[in-house]
Amino acid sequence: MDLTDTPPASEITSWMAFGNCRAYAPTVFFPSDGVGVDRARKICKTCTVADTCLEYALENRIDHGVWGGASERERRRILKRRRVELGVSI
Repeated sequence: MDLTDTPPASEITSWMAFGNCRAYAPTVFFPSDGVGVDRARKICKTCTVADTCLEYALENRIDHGVWGGASERERRRILKRRRVELGVSI
């Protein structure tokens, strides 16, 4: 695949316009404690694009914040589990 096959960034992230998070300040999704993570998860729980959001964070190795209802730690666990399932060594 060459660069002409890659969709523009606006298409790759167009799903963001449909996220529940658009109605909240970004700081809600970058909490400093567990209570904040729980609050963000509740918002993500009913979001129609939560799965897409989580996959975006996983594919782009986003290290901070709650994406698709998953914290940084949870995303690391998901990535590790996927590597193990695929038999990929670190």
